[in-house]
Amino acid sequence: MNYTTSASEKSTVKITIAFTGEEWKAAIDKAYARTRGKYSVPGFRKGKAPKSVIENYYGKGAFFDEAFNVLYSENYPQIIDKEKDNFTAVGAPELSVEDLSDDKVVLVATVPVKPEVQIGSYKGLEIKKFEYNVTDAEVKAEVEKILLREAKDVDVTDRPCKDGDTVNIDFSGSVDGEKFAGGTAEGYDLTLGSGAFIPGFESQVEGMKIGEERKISVHFPADYQADNLRDKDAEFTVKLNGIKGKELPELTDEYVKKHAGSESIADYTAKVKERLEKQAADKGRDETENSILEAICATAECEIPQAMVENEIDEMVQNFSYRLMYQGIKMDDYLKYMGQTMEQFRSQFNEQASKRVLSQLVIEKIIKEENITAAQEEIDEKIASQAAEVEKPAEEYKKNMDPRQLEYIANDIVITKLFDFLSANNNLVK
Repeated sequence: MNYTTSASEKSTVKITIAFTGEEWKAAIDKAYARTRGKYSVPGFRKGKAPKSVIENYYGKGAFFDEAFNVLYSENYPQIIDKEKDNFTAVGAPELSVEDLSDDKVVLVATVPVKPEVQIGSYKGLEIKKFEYNVTDAEVKAEVEKILLREAKDVDVTDRPCKDGDTVNIDFSGSVDGEKFAGGTAEGYDLTLGSGAFIPGFESQVEGMKIGEERKISVHFPADYQADNLRDKDAEFTVKLNGIKGKELPELTDEYVKKHAGSESIADYTAKVKERLEKQAADKGRDETENSILEAICATAECEIPQAMVENEIDEMVQNFSYRLMYQGIKMDDYLKYMGQTMEQFRSQFNEQASKRVLSQLVIEKIIKEENITAAQEEIDEKIASQAAEVEKPAEEYKKNMDPRQLEYIANDIVITKLFDFLSANNNLVK
């Protein structure tokens, strides 16, 4: 066997694999041994007919398909391994037969490969920087959430509903005057402020009184899961049947000590503020990093093979399925409820998956260009920090670590250093 490789269109590599007549004959013999059990020939027990008899009865090509599989499975993986420094396969190849005779067989495998991304610039760009402040009102509201642990649900009849109430409603929605699947329900319990419904719905229910009926106008997000509703205006008719509010206990030092393990309200408030400030800092950092990546990707050019996009969609669909499972919903049932096929469901992730793939390729490119690595002392420092959190000696903690954990730590360090580098080399505007 010998082979040649050549670059092809749309981020693919064409691998031409030539086999001698002897190799082809050996592959047919293996194919006969693997598949003879499925052939029935008069005068022979099933699977006992000689190869030549089966070929005479079913035709000379009876074992060709399996023989091609033999040649492919025994040689293609080795070729991909040998060529790993030249290209990275990212999906299954398309196979074809270029030549076939008793003297030789030539197979062609056209394989999608990881593409080379061209970045216009990743330094000197003007990029949005996000920062979030934590207000005293937010801290107070978060502190008071502890009271919900002992709160009692009470029927409310003397006021309109407000944020935090659980309301029982009937609703019917339509788009362009036509009702849509999942847009109608009766006796539905909705907690206002929970974000369970699309933006704008819950806030417009606030202020309704029992027995009141109201028209609500909303706009479905452009990334809404049902493609027939994306970026569409909708109108709901909502009737309020009942209101349940929360009756909260009194916030005291004793209550906080019992339910939060803090010595006083002041002590608990300080801890809550610290936690909220960390969350705000993390949120600002994450959104800034996304902003940096979006700005750089906007300068990038890359011919991404669909196989990479499909792999990303596979992961996104799997994660979505896991989230449904945690809610006790099967994926098949969800698709029936939404009136979608799996193909339609997958298609809605295509754009987002393409962006994710491009982002990852850009990240890998810059890391390689700038030779950003995780030094062993940096990895050890991270391990020591994790060991301290569980009150274990670093060496003992490290011995029990899975190799994937070490890889994750190293990758986390590299990504952190990458965005530190990009933040320092671009103009971040608050």
